[in-house]
Amino acid sequence: MNAPGAELDLWPALPWQEWKDTATTLHMWMQIVGKTRLMLTPRENHWWNVPLYVTPRGLSTWSIPYHDDIFDIEFDFLDHRLYVRTSSGESKFIALRPQSVAAFYDEYLALLRSLAIDVQIYPKPVEVSDPIPFAEDRQHASYDAEFANRFWRILRRADTLFKSFRARFLGKSSPVHFFWGSFDLAVTRFSGRPAPPRPGADAITREAYSHEVISAGFWPGNGGFGAPAFYCYAAPEPAGLQKEKILPASAFYSSELKEFILKYDDVRAANSPDEAIFEFLQSSYEAAATLAGWDRASLERPSNQSHAAV
Repeated sequence: MNAPGAELDLWPALPWQEWKDTATTLHMWMQIVGKTRLMLTPRENHWWNVPLYVTPRGLSTWSIPYHDDIFDIEFDFLDHRLYVRTSSGESKFIALRPQSVAAFYDEYLALLRSLAIDVQIYPKPVEVSDPIPFAEDRQHASYDAEFANRFWRILRRADTLFKSFRARFLGKSSPVHFFWGSFDLAVTRFSGRPAPPRPGADAITREAYSHEVISAGFWPGNGGFGAPAFYCYAAPEPAGLQKEKILPASAFYSSELKEFILKYDDVRAANSPDEAIFEFLQSSYEAAATLAGWDRASLERPSNQSHAAV
């Protein structure tokens, strides 16, 4: 456990109105990098081959195969650089700084070419309204290094807690990963049962929700809520879920989003932010799993075998 008073230092303020321009620009930059991984890695179930992962310095693609080589790409939010490193020993970077998506796109592709990496990605962002092709986007050009660092520091701690929560589950579970399309950190549990097709779902959504899930995560301010927040939802949603009371007391069910929500500012105000997040993750999961009739006895690790919160 941390020293008294140290927890809040792990959860810096992240007011959406002050950092949304940087967040929106980063979202587009991460889509460019993420699409590189998407194009070059074998497809996995539920699109698990596409997200980014929290590292001690930022967010990374992990290893990407390319011919007889492998490489990785990492957003470093300490030195504020985007690194591309190959298994042949080459390493190059571009500085993360205020510049348009179009300029970043050009510089990034030039960096890949300088390392003899040639990849064709879909040239428009996804999962956003009114998408602007990367090569034409001169509208989004913000980068505040302080807020980018705060964003990563929150992900760093949330990643640690989500992994501890994930370890309590014996059934199929996703990695803890950052989806660059929806711009959120997430971890998903599965009941093991196929889910009914979602009406009007496209191919991506059909694959993502092919089986019953309970998913939890963190939005850094996007996601339709207008503020940083932790969330949890079940798909399909069992009847009566919106009436369930969960912990901590500040958490609530959003009828608009059809998700349980715990505001990040309420986490920061809690006596123990870590404990507040664990209460939210566990109580929202238990409410959804019980109502949905999951076989909890076989899916969950006995409490006396679970690792304590860090």
